[in-house]
Amino acid sequence: MADPFRILVVDDEPAQRELVGGFLRKHGFDVVEAGGGKEAVARFKQEPFDLVLTDQRMPDLSGLDVLEAVRATSPETAVVIVTAYGTIETAVSAVKAGAADYLTKPLNLDDLLHRVHRVRERQRLVAENRELREALAERHRVEGIIGDSGRMQEVLSLVRRVAPSDATVLIRGESGTGKELIARALHHASPRAAGPLVKVNCAALAESLLEAELFGHEKGAFTGAVASRKGRFELADGGSIFLDEIGDLPPHLQVKLLRVLQEREFERVGSSRPIRVDVRLLAATHRDLEALVREGRFREDLYYRINVVTIMLPPLRERREDLPPLIEHFLRAFAGKNAKTVRGLTREAREALLRYDYPGNIRELENLIERAVVLTRDDVIGAEDLPLALESPAPGSGEEAGLIAAVEGLERRMIRDALAKAGGTQTRAAELLGISERVLRYKLKKYGLS
Repeated sequence: MADPFRILVVDDEPAQRELVGGFLRKHGFDVVEAGGGKEAVARFKQEPFDLVLTDQRMPDLSGLDVLEAVRATSPETAVVIVTAYGTIETAVSAVKAGAADYLTKPLNLDDLLHRVHRVRERQRLVAENRELREALAERHRVEGIIGDSGRMQEVLSLVRRVAPSDATVLIRGESGTGKELIARALHHASPRAAGPLVKVNCAALAESLLEAELFGHEKGAFTGAVASRKGRFELADGGSIFLDEIGDLPPHLQVKLLRVLQEREFERVGSSRPIRVDVRLLAATHRDLEALVREGRFREDLYYRINVVTIMLPPLRERREDLPPLIEHFLRAFAGKNAKTVRGLTREAREALLRYDYPGNIRELENLIERAVVLTRDDVIGAEDLPLALESPAPGSGEEAGLIAAVEGLERRMIRDALAKAGGTQTRAAELLGISERVLRYKLKKYGLS
């Protein structure tokens, strides 16, 4: 059974409020009443509503003020403005501000019921369309990877085609481009998904330890080997092994790896007994393997063995269309992780993030967003929450852009401090700043301050 359609009726006239509320309840709606704009906004922040039906002229907050507060908190909630002063200007303002409908007093209850049903039907269709889009996106999604740009769609198309096979895959790209995510996607979309995915970073382990780590060792094989131990290849049996930074593999281990790929067997360190394994190899590197082959530092026969299918990941600076969804994804993730309410970014912060080149790629973007979420004192991340390198103007914009950014940063801090001193009261904050309340509201909207 579907949840009842919840309506918040807002009117400072008790008789009118009770009339409308009682009428809507009789027609099966879940109705809550509020005697003014401030009460409505407070109630809305505590519980969800599908529709807010609000009077326009009230002593504390206007209907347009209520509309603005509702839109800021829950854009999908419909708002209908009701007023006895049915001017064209007010109607245009309400619709421009995002109102779903506009009614005048005295209310025709049958017309009101028709409008409410129409809003409910519209919201039902929107919800169904959203669910359909999400279902389609899920069907064509590669797990954990965000990328709508043409370059990434080519990569993901290749992942989908290669994943069902048992072919060795070489994933190439700069550091931080998401090579491990691609390896994980390949494994989970393969027939080996029920088996293990074992990961090894060949550059992170000392050469003296790497062989035992990969192939295991017998008791007494070397000092400290107090017991026999399985290596990563044995642990990956029946699944996949991901060798990151394979270009850093020492020459003698390249020989052993080649044998595993050719014969599906190896010996542990300190043993001559062959161990057979069924493993799919997924490898990654940011290095120029062809140059290493020419220099004699990487075996040519191993290079051809691992280079059956190559997936080349583009750097983030070449897929800028993916920056907005990546930013939103990391904002949500780190806000949840750090139990913080972060609604978004100011225009200046967003522009700084969008124009930066990210030499560290997605990993650098992820770290920048996490840092900003942790350090911000607002529910909107500003340019001052980002490293200075990102706040600087783009090449060619000159000192003027730097001066504008500095002035806007100072203005934003002064407004925030004034609001804090005024206990959040905008009228008092405007007085402290020496500006009108209308100008203050414009500045609040401009800088994304609440």
